[in-house]
Amino acid sequence: MATIRPFRALRPNPENAKQASCVPYDVVYTSEVREFLDGNPHSFLRVTRAEAEFDDDANIPPAEIFARAKQNLETFINDKQFFREDEECVYIYQLSIGGHSQTGLVACCSIDEYESEVIKKHEKTRPDKVQDRTQHMLALDAQTGLIFLAFRNTDRLRDLFQTAIKEKPLYSFVCDDGVKQTVWKIAESNEWIEAFGEVPALYIADGHHRAESSSLTKKVRSKKNPDHTGDEDYNYVVAGMYPAEDLKILAYNRVVKDLNGLTEDEFLAELGKSFTVEDATRKEPEHHGEFCMYMNGKWHRLEIFPELIETENPIKRLDVSMLQEYLLSPVLGIGDARTDARIGFVGGARGTDELERIIDEDLAKVAFSLFPTTMDDLFAVSDMGEIMPPKSTWFEPKLKDGLLVYMI
Repeated sequence: MATIRPFRALRPNPENAKQASCVPYDVVYTSEVREFLDGNPHSFLRVTRAEAEFDDDANIPPAEIFARAKQNLETFINDKQFFREDEECVYIYQLSIGGHSQTGLVACCSIDEYESEVIKKHEKTRPDKVQDRTQHMLALDAQTGLIFLAFRNTDRLRDLFQTAIKEKPLYSFVCDDGVKQTVWKIAESNEWIEAFGEVPALYIADGHHRAESSSLTKKVRSKKNPDHTGDEDYNYVVAGMYPAEDLKILAYNRVVKDLNGLTEDEFLAELGKSFTVEDATRKEPEHHGEFCMYMNGKWHRLEIFPELIETENPIKRLDVSMLQEYLLSPVLGIGDARTDARIGFVGGARGTDELERIIDEDLAKVAFSLFPTTMDDLFAVSDMGEIMPPKSTWFEPKLKDGLLVYMI
C-alpha cells in the first residue's frame, strides 16, 4: 500500500509564483535556459540549472555550479521571494489546458517503497544524470522538483479531489505555454493518508532520475547518520500523484543522422521486408503498428506486417519496440538506442514541425513519428517488473519546478 506524508514546503509568495515556476530541469537545452533567464531573472531555473549563469565555453567544475545553485536558492529565501511553510501540509496541484485537466496530490512518498517497488518504474536511468541530481540534492539540502507518479483511481480519492478544488487556491495563473497552474493547500492530511493507503501501487510516469537520485541521497545521508531511524526527511521524496485516467501521453519521436550507408531507394526496399510503405500527407499515426516517416522533404506511411505484432507481450507490442526491432536495428544499425550517438529523441510536445525542421536543416536524415504509448501499456510493463525501451513516453503538460520544494 502507498505511504504518503505531509511536509513543510518551501514555496514562492503568491505574487512571485508565476515568475518563479519553471519547466523541469531536464527538458530544455542550456541555450534555452539562458533565454528564459534573460527574460525572467526570478525563474527557479537559477536553482535547477545554475550552469546557465556561466559562460558557455567555460569549463566550470560541478561543485562550483552546485554552490551557485545553493547561493541562488538562499538569495530567493533571503529576499523573501520564497518562504518555508509553518506547518506540514499536502497540496492539490491541477494543470489545465484546452479541454484537458489533471488534478493530483503533492506529498512525500517513501523511498523504501521505491526501493521495494511499491513505487514501480519502467525506465532505466543513466548513471551520469543520477550522479548530477544526487550532488545537486546534497549541495542544496533540497529536492527542487516533483517526481510525477500515476495511480489507479478510487472512488474515495475522486470524492476528496472534487471537494478540495472547491476551496480558494493558493496559486492560480496561466503560464506562457497556455497551461493553467492551480494549487490548493490541505492542512488536514489524515483523510488523504488513509485514502492513499488503499492504493496498492504508484507508478513513475516521469522522473526516474529524480527518484533514483533521491534513493542515492538517502544512502549517503543514512551512512553519515549514526542515529538513523528511517523517519528522517531524506527517507522521503516529494511527488505529484495523479489518477491515470486524467493523464495524457504524447509520442516520443525519433530522428537518425544517416541511412547506415544505404541510398534512399535501398533504404525503402529494406523497409518493405517488414512494413508496407506508401507516400502520405498525414504526419502522425492513427493507431498502433503505424508509423509516419519524414525523409528528403516527403512524408511516408509505414504499416508493420500484422504477423510481426506480438500482442501478448507488453514490451514487444510497444510501437517503440517494433520500430527498434524491425527498422532501427536491422536496417539502420542502431543496436542500442541508449548509447548510439546517431539517434536523437524529440518529445511529442515539440511536434512534427520539429521533425521537419531537423531533417530540412540537414541535422539528420530521417525522422519517425510514433503512435503514443498508453497508460495501459505503462501499467502492464511496470507490473511485470520490466523496463520499456528508452524514451517511450512523453507526458504533457509537465509539472512545474519551483512551486513546492522539499527541504531535506
